[in-house]
Amino acid sequence: VTADPVCLFTLKSGALKRKFQSPHGNPPVKRKRKLSINTFRKGATKADTREEGSSSQKPVPKKQDKQNEGQKSRPFIKTSSLFKNNPDIPEIHRKEVQQVQENVFTTDSFSQLDLHPHLISTINTVLNICSMTSVQKQTIPVLLQGRDALVRSQTGSGKTLAYGIPLVQSLQGMQCKVQRSDGPYALVLVPTRELALQSFDTIQKLLKPFTWIVPGVLMGGEKRKSEKARLRKGINILISTPGRLVDHIKSTECIHFRRTQWLIIDEADRILDLGFEKDVAVILNALNAERETRQNVLLSATLTEGVTRLADISLNDPVSISIADEIQKLPEPASQTDREASSSSSCMEQENFAVPETLQQYVMMVPSKLRLVTLAAFILQKCKFEKRHKMLIFFSSCEQVEFYHELLVKVLSGGSESEQPGRSSLSSVSLQFLRLHGDMEQEERTEVFQEFLKSKTGILLCTDVAARGLDLPQVTWIVQYNAPASPAEYIHRIGRTARIGCRGSSLLVLAPSEAEYVSLLASHKINVSELKMEKVLASLMKDDRFKLYRPGRKKSCGKNPQEVRERATVLQTKFENHVHSSEGTVQWAKKALQSFLCAYTTYPRELKHIFHIKSLHLGHVAKSFGLRDAPQNLTAFPTAGSKRKTKPTPKRSDLLKKTHGKHRLAEILRSEYSSGMDTAGAKVKKK
Repeated sequence: VTADPVCLFTLKSGALKRKFQSPHGNPPVKRKRKLSINTFRKGATKADTREEGSSSQKPVPKKQDKQNEGQKSRPFIKTSSLFKNNPDIPEIHRKEVQQVQENVFTTDSFSQLDLHPHLISTINTVLNICSMTSVQKQTIPVLLQGRDALVRSQTGSGKTLAYGIPLVQSLQGMQCKVQRSDGPYALVLVPTRELALQSFDTIQKLLKPFTWIVPGVLMGGEKRKSEKARLRKGINILISTPGRLVDHIKSTECIHFRRTQWLIIDEADRILDLGFEKDVAVILNALNAERETRQNVLLSATLTEGVTRLADISLNDPVSISIADEIQKLPEPASQTDREASSSSSCMEQENFAVPETLQQYVMMVPSKLRLVTLAAFILQKCKFEKRHKMLIFFSSCEQVEFYHELLVKVLSGGSESEQPGRSSLSSVSLQFLRLHGDMEQEERTEVFQEFLKSKTGILLCTDVAARGLDLPQVTWIVQYNAPASPAEYIHRIGRTARIGCRGSSLLVLAPSEAEYVSLLASHKINVSELKMEKVLASLMKDDRFKLYRPGRKKSCGKNPQEVRERATVLQTKFENHVHSSEGTVQWAKKALQSFLCAYTTYPRELKHIFHIKSLHLGHVAKSFGLRDAPQNLTAFPTAGSKRKTKPTPKRSDLLKKTHGKHRLAEILRSEYSSGMDTAGAKVKKK
């Protein structure tokens, strides 16, 4: 009998099934690969059959199993991602330049001037000042004579008292005693609200013995109703920001300048930089309409074209006082190499800035990927591990200040969140982070300013709103996380430390592509020393919160470069974990990143060869905002005031008219074809 081949095959397969069936009656495990004979040994477990059936490897010992389990429980951190593919840090080849320095103090005392005895005692006792600074020695006698003056001196040299003392002396000595109801006798214009508060405080102290003279301050953010009430009662020395004063000139009937004898414009260049030129013109017209003769004073640390233009309009036969120029006349003429260096950067206005002698300036080259961890390491080194410091950190946008403030508070001073049992932490030294920028409410700005003013330690993250005129005592470090747009702005930022003879330091953080900025500073007689990034990152070895624990590792001695990199990577991972903990923080990081890119495009044309948007690696820059990858849809997160109208998509016929060349035409046809297919598919789905 001829057997059917299909039947024979089924019989054989059934016999095989019975032969190899396990004693418990379970069906055998199906395998794609060829099975080894060990698979069917008596008492084999499922795990064994899985391991041996998949490959012919030897069984893994139990100790290795435990190690593998331990590694699975702890996340493995790659130390190469943060320190790989970074651009080379260039060597800074530059000759040291001799900085222009002013002698801040003189041996002359205020008693040598023809001042009221009560005013002299107030300066000595209330302000605790005995001797005059150089700018005060030259300015006060000129202003007491009733002359107009254009005063240029370094930051922190006492310019507020240089105009405040002669102002109070002239008002208290008037034949007809000043009455509050007379209105303003002096008008002081300042660029920022914080400087307005500070100037008001100084004038108020000078007026302590002369209670009948009333000072007052007007600034944006305050209630107009309460300011109008004060103006109605009367203010004799009016300190104001230009914008708010113009607002009152247009809307408040009781304000007048019939008796105004003084006009003082402090930080004149900053007032013009902030776009207040039209407001200043409105104020000058309002003053001239009611009283033409008055004494005018312009003060600034830098002398720009705008300031000279403003001086021509507002000053009448002024005395020019420049401390730095007088000292600059003393040295020998510059050498040929210095002239060549200055001619190479002739794109910027060649002005040599005076820098306090007690100020040490540093620059640090940091690749974009490592900016965040380097900043954090620097903050820990100065404010936690060394003696306690008071620090200002400048950013280029309000969004960055908000974002980095939140990030640093959560990660660096997170307390129980960042600490783990068994790891030593320097929790006894708490880090206090504050923020200050133009988008904050005025009440909060004033509160933060006063809090930082009174505190002995702390870190203030701010924009350039804090870069002008503010006298913040005991500030020991200025960090410029984003480079300033000009050497003049650099001078104003670092001028927040080393004031009136005190010591201070500054740090400028640059990317490798921005190294030429150091030469630009040198051409303006600004001398900076290099601080190595590795030295700053090595301070992470003092904090075991960032230690990467591995079993069997011996305790490290000294500063092992590999372990420093591991700790930096652990810190970066903490930042990234916080940013990616929610969708909201990711969006916030993207918004801050976009604000940085927008600010980066606003550098002046003369500096585009140093700060160009195309020189940035977007993925590396994203790392400095705690983002793991470069965002694709940055346009979906516009910053305030940067909404742009989207242009309608042009028709195909218009595109073909504009194209020139076969390649461009081919690209358009290709894109037209692909988009046409997509839209056709979408129409089918809708139907």
